[in-house]
Amino acid sequence: MPAAVRNSVQGEARQERDTVERHKEERRKEERHKVGAGIVMMCVGVACLSVNDAIAKHLIEVYSPLQILFLRNVIALPFALVITARVGGVQALRSSRPFPHLMRGFLWVVATILFFTSFAYLDLAEATALIFVAPLFITALSAAFLKEQVGWRRWFAVIAGFVGVLVVIRPGSTAFQLVSLLPVVVAFLYALLMLGARWVDPRESAWTMLLYMTGASALLSAFVVPFVWTAIRVEDFWFFAGVALFGTAGMTLMTQAFRFAPASIVAPFDYTGLLWATVLGWWFWHEVPDAWAVLGAAIIVASGIFILWRERGRS
Repeated sequence: MPAAVRNSVQGEARQERDTVERHKEERRKEERHKVGAGIVMMCVGVACLSVNDAIAKHLIEVYSPLQILFLRNVIALPFALVITARVGGVQALRSSRPFPHLMRGFLWVVATILFFTSFAYLDLAEATALIFVAPLFITALSAAFLKEQVGWRRWFAVIAGFVGVLVVIRPGSTAFQLVSLLPVVVAFLYALLMLGARWVDPRESAWTMLLYMTGASALLSAFVVPFVWTAIRVEDFWFFAGVALFGTAGMTLMTQAFRFAPASIVAPFDYTGLLWATVLGWWFWHEVPDAWAVLGAAIIVASGIFILWRERGRS
């Protein structure tokens, strides 16, 4: 082969390799940008839900938790309809299996009522810390009912997490309140709600699931809310609108976060909610967690993050 031809072929090969490498680098940059966007969405979404909880804690001083939940869902439902139709099309508004959505809506109603009720008795940060045992319940229930393999390390993390719960609520001490168990019950119901998603048609998007859960909880709470209704003060209309706005924005952003980045990366940022709850509780109600609450919360968070890390390794 003449030298000129050989040099031309080699030059074309180098150019092709350079083009491939450039495209790979562009894809890597795009993936990094998407992951970064997912993390930001998760953090902002968690912040929105924390503000939602703070507003609910304010409203619970006057109104029933059921009334707060009902109005939040009624106000949020049109937004959920528009978002679902815009993202998934008209077909996303239909479900081939409505019953699992109804059951998840029921669990959501009960869990939210209990969680809002706990705000009347517990510091915002304490209630938030205790609800973070939900991943531990999911792990335990997956092993018990779905026959998933759970290694001894994750079982150790589950046990450690529940030790953290005991550290926070301190049963047997003068600081113990029976209502401290409410967020733990909420975490259990939330775990059932998450596992119940497996019975939903796998072809349905997260937006469809969010829409039906919002609609089902609004429908179910509508049957009972007339019996606990309190006339709304004019100055509180903005607070109810805020609960709907921040709640919908939080759930939307968190849903989008999982579309932009792997769950193993964005899920740990859910724990930033504990920081927000601490700041909001201190700012509005002068709540300062004691050393036991901080220690217990740290154990719970560490256990949850360890389980997420082990799940990432398995996947």
